[in-house]
Amino acid sequence: MNDNETMIAGLVAKARAAQAVAAGWDQARVDEVCVAVGWSVYNDEHIAALAASAVEETGMGVVADKVAKHKNKVLGVLRDIRGAKSVGLIEVDEERGLRKYAKPVGVVGALAPVTNPTATPSSNGLSILKGRNAVIFAPHPKARRSSAMAIGFMRDALARVGAPVDLVQMIEEPSVERTQELMRQVDLVVATGGGAMVKAAYSSGTPAYGVGPGNAVQLLVEDADPVDAAAKIAASKAFDNATSCSSENSVVAHDAVYPAFVDAMRTNGGYLCSAAEKALLRSWLWVVGKDGHEGLNPRIIAKGAAAIAAGAGFSVPAGTRVLIVEAEGNPATEKFAQEKISPVISLWHCASFDDGLGLVVGITDACGTGHSSGIFTSKPEYIDRMGTTMRSSRIMVRQGMASGNGGTFANGMPSTVTLGCGTWGGNITTENIHWKHFINVTWLSLPIAPSRPTDDDIFGAYLAKYGK
Repeated sequence: MNDNETMIAGLVAKARAAQAVAAGWDQARVDEVCVAVGWSVYNDEHIAALAASAVEETGMGVVADKVAKHKNKVLGVLRDIRGAKSVGLIEVDEERGLRKYAKPVGVVGALAPVTNPTATPSSNGLSILKGRNAVIFAPHPKARRSSAMAIGFMRDALARVGAPVDLVQMIEEPSVERTQELMRQVDLVVATGGGAMVKAAYSSGTPAYGVGPGNAVQLLVEDADPVDAAAKIAASKAFDNATSCSSENSVVAHDAVYPAFVDAMRTNGGYLCSAAEKALLRSWLWVVGKDGHEGLNPRIIAKGAAAIAAGAGFSVPAGTRVLIVEAEGNPATEKFAQEKISPVISLWHCASFDDGLGLVVGITDACGTGHSSGIFTSKPEYIDRMGTTMRSSRIMVRQGMASGNGGTFANGMPSTVTLGCGTWGGNITTENIHWKHFINVTWLSLPIAPSRPTDDDIFGAYLAKYGK
């Protein structure tokens, strides 16, 4: 073994010993431990420290927003797991003679992104513990200290209730090589972060849950309330300087509501860039890296709108929270159709619902197929068309997407920070990754009375229509 293999093997050995203890817990003990760990990353003192550390260490996001994100995500997960059966017999189907038994998956390797270095371990950690598993986190190297603080709080909580502290661990000095080795040695990987990280998880040889690229798009049709839509979209886009992959990157607005929407966005801190300012932003948001390829400028990711504008070479009024750029042409060639991970949003015209839906399809397929889209309308036929047409794993109706996609207390989505994007986004599932993804389920089958269909039951209608 090399040094990395040995170091990771040591963590995994401790995790397996701790998980062997948890595997013997009953449901009451599991839930007691989860509440204890949840409180450790929910109470005001700890959340304030985590939020401040994350912004200070990474230079990304907004402290107050990170506090709110922590509160909502941790409480949302605790709501979802409360009363849920994750131990032993969890389902009985008498008619089909089936019983289902929950078992742990074992040791989980969880990768955390630089954009959410404390909320991600806190949220995913609770879901993993609900299944009586152990978890080893691989934080981003530029957010190691903040992730370590969250994991330290969680370990202290485990000790407080007499649970093995090694149910929650992390790579103290993370690196690409050590993260790859972690993914190779654990039983399951959950990768929350950039595309390269997710591809590495799927290439590790270990079962993995990953997430696809974001690039969320909203559609406002002719019956949309532009004031309501602007308030929700501006709040969603500006939240934590758009660190969330669910932050709206584009809005397609019907001509009937377009002017009112722009005015309402201004009221909510939006600044509509001129053509010249758009050109300056284009050169500042995307730059050629050391590898010779053009990509997002790391200096703009999750920065404030005023700072981004200043970096691009122009100024904006005080109180500006979102930069708005009017987009045009083919989404496949319009650079601003792509994910921006910053409070910069693209705005498109459409003349009809069909026109707008086509643009939303084009924008998401340019970068973000499988992740999410949204619509502001009250027309059932438009909502249904959106649902049947979009290759999106989640569609929000009259909601901001930064909070809505990952579950809020005002919708029924499971609370999570890890959003599956299906085969469209190169993922294994379209679901929000939550506690159910961290259990193995044994199906026990009892004999039942035979119920074999006749040939006529299956083939009768076909043969009557087409013959033999």
